[in-house]
Amino acid sequence: MTTSATEVPVDDTATRPPDDGRSDRLAKSGAWARRAPLLPALVFVIVLTQLPFLGTIVVSFMNWNAYYPDERGFTGFDNFVRVFTDDNARSAVVVTIVLTVSVVLVSLVLGLLIALLLDRKFRGRGVVRTLMITPFLVVPVAAALLWKHALYNPEYGLLNGILTWVFGEGAPQPDWISNNPLISIVAALVWQWTPFMMLILLAGLQSRPMDVVEAAKIDGASSWQIFTNMTLPHLRQYIELSGLLGAIYVVQNFDHVFTITSGGLGTANLPYFIYQTFYTAQDYGRASAAGVVVVIGTIIIATLALRTAFSLFKEESR
Repeated sequence: MTTSATEVPVDDTATRPPDDGRSDRLAKSGAWARRAPLLPALVFVIVLTQLPFLGTIVVSFMNWNAYYPDERGFTGFDNFVRVFTDDNARSAVVVTIVLTVSVVLVSLVLGLLIALLLDRKFRGRGVVRTLMITPFLVVPVAAALLWKHALYNPEYGLLNGILTWVFGEGAPQPDWISNNPLISIVAALVWQWTPFMMLILLAGLQSRPMDVVEAAKIDGASSWQIFTNMTLPHLRQYIELSGLLGAIYVVQNFDHVFTITSGGLGTANLPYFIYQTFYTAQDYGRASAAGVVVVIGTIIIATLALRTAFSLFKEESR
């Protein structure tokens, strides 16, 4: 004989302890306990970075020149107008754009070629990778001094020594910096930033789905077809990320311009213009306004870089 029983749901609300918001308070206190150890570091970063930047913004709206201390006062947007209308400032903007675009593009192309070579298996590949990274680890001032004296010097530099070795004693001995000042800076920066581009692009190459590549080879696709139709589309976000990150740092470059040409011969970029305005002209207001303009431009580039990085991480997580 079969009997059926109907289960009646039991209401246990009467047995539960009353919820008076104690769980929410415990969750908030737990979150605060996890974040409290980071508070000193956050305060330190704010004091060290944000307070000076706020001071720079305030000074950018003032007429403050050390040579004319009695004329100090609020001037509104006059400093920003002077930055955008000054011939030297416009020239510095053009030099900054040309320098940044040239260095980033050349470094990307060379970094991609080197990454493609290092993606192959050969004996000693780890040693070669380490050696290729070395230029990026050199201090920027030391790298600029190396290029200025060891390579570009017209009397004992390596470049003129190579010309003498190839063409004999009558070989031309050009003054590389005087004849090609901007190209000299670009070459030194490319030498230092190509390993950075190579690292990011090599990481992208090694994340390729190799089973798809092998299937394309079996189907008869050539190496060039695989590169243009599979490798480059896969590397697009890596190329964007490395280009944007490189632009953030190159646009702020001061070491190479100051060390190699001292801002002369039409090579003064915005950071060097700010240095001249602040240190030589003692015009703190206009220098601060130019610095704010550079920071805003860098933030725009950094925002694009972060968006590219986030999209890259989302693509990898799929």
